[in-house]
Amino acid sequence: MKLKVTPLNFATAFFLFFAGFVFIKGANVTGMGFAHMDTAIGLILLLFAFVVSFLDVIFRNFFADLKKLWLIELSFITLALVIFLIVK
Repeated sequence: MKLKVTPLNFATAFFLFFAGFVFIKGANVTGMGFAHMDTAIGLILLLFAFVVSFLDVIFRNFFADLKKLWLIELSFITLALVIFLIVK
């Protein structure tokens, strides 16, 4: 199997790193301390990492060309960020 580096790989790595950071340091990243929510926030971030890696596998099956795969995944990340900012 050929190793392909994609934007969703970077997103998965970010979520895994951030989940580990929350498990180790706690969830006081935003300045507000969440005393009893450290484990829940860490598990939510692990769930996000799992979903993003699953989406990466799905996109890889649909788009074989690496250039097209990068374009589709970057478009997906941009769409997710825009929706997040609209909802926020």
